[in-house]
Amino acid sequence: MKDLKALIRGVPDFPKKGILFYDITTLLKDPEGLKQAAREMLEPFKGERIDKIAAIESRGFILGGIIACELGVGFVPFRKPGKLPAQTIREEYTLEYGTDCLEMHRDAVSPGERILVVDDLLATGGTAAAACRLVEKLGGVVVGCTFIVELTFLPGRQALPGRRLHALMEFDHE
Repeated sequence: MKDLKALIRGVPDFPKKGILFYDITTLLKDPEGLKQAAREMLEPFKGERIDKIAAIESRGFILGGIIACELGVGFVPFRKPGKLPAQTIREEYTLEYGTDCLEMHRDAVSPGERILVVDDLLATGGTAAAACRLVEKLGGVVVGCTFIVELTFLPGRQALPGRRLHALMEFDHE
C-alpha cells in the first residue's frame, strides 16, 4: 500500500499569492497510486447499490471513470455551462468570489437511480452540493460523495449536511 498523501504535491502561490494548491497530478501519474486511490474512494460504499457514478469536471472525471468501470456501471459527467450537446438542467452555486454553475443532461439520471458523486477535492462544498441537487432534481438518490482530498480548514462538510462523505486524506492548513 502506498502512502497516497505523499503523492500529492503542494504548489505555493497558485492560482494566486498566499494559496497552497494541492496538486493531484503527481498521484495520477503513479499507476499503483491511481489504482489504489480509485479503490479506496469506493471502499466505504462497497455493498451499496450504486447505479451510476456522476463526476465533476475535470479531475473528478478521471477517478469517476475508473470507479464506474470497477463497478460495471454508467458514468454521468457534470460540466460547466455550454459543454454538453443535448438538453441540460443547471444548478448555480456560490463560491468565495462569486457564483458558478454546473449542468448535466436531462436524461442522465432516472428516478430512483442510486448515484455516487465523485470529485478530486472537497473545499467549500459548493460544487459538490450543486451536483447533489442536480441528481435529486432528476429523481435520483445520492448514495454519497467521495473525494481524494478534503481541505478541513474550509467549510465543505457544512455545505453538505446529512450527506455521506468520504475523503482519502485531509489537509488542515492553507
